[in-house]
Amino acid sequence: MELKCAEITNFRRLDGVKLEFGDKETIFVGPNNSGKTSATSVFRCFLGRRAFNIYDFPLARLAEIDAFNPDGLDLDTDDLPVLPFIQLDLWFSLEAESVEFARVVSLLSELDEETATVGIGCTLSVIDPAVLWRDYTQMYPANENGERKLTLSEFLALEGHLKRYFSVEYASLMEGDDGVIRHPISPSEGNRTLHSLLRVDFVDAQRNIQDDEENSRGSKLSAAFAAFYKANLRQLEAGDEAVRIVEENNRKLTEHYSESFDELMGILKNLGVPSANERELEIRSILGAEEALKGTTDLFYKDKGSALSLPEAYNGLGFKNLVLMAIQMRDFQMQWANTEEERPLCHVIFVEEPEVHLHAQVQQTFVSNMWAILNDLSEQEGIAPQLVVTTHSSHILNSVDFGKVRYFRRCRRADEDPDTYPLLSISEVHNLGDFRPTEPDDQDEEGEMSANDALNFLKRYMTLTHCDLMFADAAILIEGTVERLLLPAMIRQIEPNLSRAYLTILEVGGAYAHVFAELMRFLHIPYLVVTDIDAVKAPEGGGRPKACRADDENAVTSNTVLKAFFDGKKSIVDLVGVTPEEQIQEDGNRFVTFQRPQAIAHGGASLLLHGRTLEEAFIYENLSAFGVGGSLFDLSLPNGANEIGQFVFDLVRRSTFKKTEFALGILAGGEEAWATPAYIAEGLSWLAQRLEVKNEEAPGENGA
Repeated sequence: MELKCAEITNFRRLDGVKLEFGDKETIFVGPNNSGKTSATSVFRCFLGRRAFNIYDFPLARLAEIDAFNPDGLDLDTDDLPVLPFIQLDLWFSLEAESVEFARVVSLLSELDEETATVGIGCTLSVIDPAVLWRDYTQMYPANENGERKLTLSEFLALEGHLKRYFSVEYASLMEGDDGVIRHPISPSEGNRTLHSLLRVDFVDAQRNIQDDEENSRGSKLSAAFAAFYKANLRQLEAGDEAVRIVEENNRKLTEHYSESFDELMGILKNLGVPSANERELEIRSILGAEEALKGTTDLFYKDKGSALSLPEAYNGLGFKNLVLMAIQMRDFQMQWANTEEERPLCHVIFVEEPEVHLHAQVQQTFVSNMWAILNDLSEQEGIAPQLVVTTHSSHILNSVDFGKVRYFRRCRRADEDPDTYPLLSISEVHNLGDFRPTEPDDQDEEGEMSANDALNFLKRYMTLTHCDLMFADAAILIEGTVERLLLPAMIRQIEPNLSRAYLTILEVGGAYAHVFAELMRFLHIPYLVVTDIDAVKAPEGGGRPKACRADDENAVTSNTVLKAFFDGKKSIVDLVGVTPEEQIQEDGNRFVTFQRPQAIAHGGASLLLHGRTLEEAFIYENLSAFGVGGSLFDLSLPNGANEIGQFVFDLVRRSTFKKTEFALGILAGGEEAWATPAYIAEGLSWLAQRLEVKNEEAPGENGA
């Protein structure tokens, strides 16, 4: 049985989202405070031991609670206004031939020869709004101005009040023609059924493993091994025998532990830290006889090259973190597998931010390493959990398939006007498994690729280079190395506030920015496209177009991006005529900028110069720094516009012109020695203005 989908309503930032789960692992990604932790906490509240809090409601729903006022209505007979609720709907799929239908028959929504779909809804709602209002108004009566000492939400925030006035209700779910049909079931039956369907466990982000200053006996990792032994491995048959073993020789008890943990230690050795040629793990007994029955142990690191061992505190935090997560997941799975009566049909393990203290290579192999531990038991028992990982690590993201990623994005409510309410108070979730590029209108056009080719390209590109896009506030798509090297300095010059934003810089060349357009649209990420006008012209007598100066008559662009983003415009004249309004596209989420003619003062005259590439535009707009005795490069520049244009065009196209050396020379000259080209400055200013509106967060908005 598998958990296929969860629909969450009115929980913190998640004001109506749908989460689809993979059959093995699912990865939650997104910027800070985008709702990833909230998506795990809602399971903890409905299925775990965490109690609901009034601040689990979104801020907008808290305002609705405070606005609740049935004064003037008969509390016993009139229909009272509806108070907000928190809801979690869970959908499962199961194989009809392998399930005990007696446990789920009341929830079956549809059944065929091979599969069945089961849905159960959980809703935290007010028990009796009349009782709530009476108690509230009696405890906090209104003064002469109609004001009360506490608002209704503050009243419900008092200890025990939410639990007193709100309770969880359950319903079986069925897909109907007009939406989901809900059939109420009793709280006792609903709670029993829910827990017979699903077990959830949590490897928390705050694992508190930094205990080097503590005595090793109280350490987190040693305690985890002891708890694992007590919960899952065979216990000593009799207390007297344990006492006898300890009193006779502590070494024998150490051997006993070694035998008990032999299988698990063999798995942990394959994690790769520490390496096979350094140290091995050893669990050693250091107990007195009176402590033996407690199952307490210490963890030591045994050096194979000597007879010495070091306590747990003397190894790195990364290894401790990795081993602790492995122990916890193995523990959860074994507890599930060893449940003797009505074992839950589905098991989900949530792992929060596993990358803490782990270096990049270990992060890249984390998912596969954890499956090595989980599958070892699954192969024996024929069971396997579903793994959900919330992460900020692009290395972990790199290691999984594109379709397993769920992207959390901060956004605004549909009824909120951005001019009057610019804060991003809720989140939405995008399943990257649903992303499909559309087929181009003309695949014969040079540079166009099929939808399938585009999808494969994006998967390879994201996997190899830039999964950090999933954690960014915005992206900047650039041509190549020179832009990548110079852009940070240009940002400091033009819009230093952008340095505080989370930006991803994608080096995509001049042919692929349009391939990213649909992915950006799918993710709703604002982005700036900085590209070259790439002027070309067919030679006299015909033939393949060749590079030419941007101010040549009849020049056209070879840049696929510009043709795609500006309705097929090809001529340089048409592109130069593009208005600022036309550069802002995709409902304000994209800005495309490229070189335009610039008036440059040189030799006492004003010259109109038009760069074809970044290098040309940079030289034109910094002529004084490139002339004889210039602060950047010492070049013998001619005087006339035409002469300078041809000189720079030829210079940049020479085989001896090294773009990387050009960029590094500029940086070495100091930022005060040069100015950012106008077209890039224009794009950075747009991006700064765009993020000022989109990236503000509501003060104290609930939910990470």
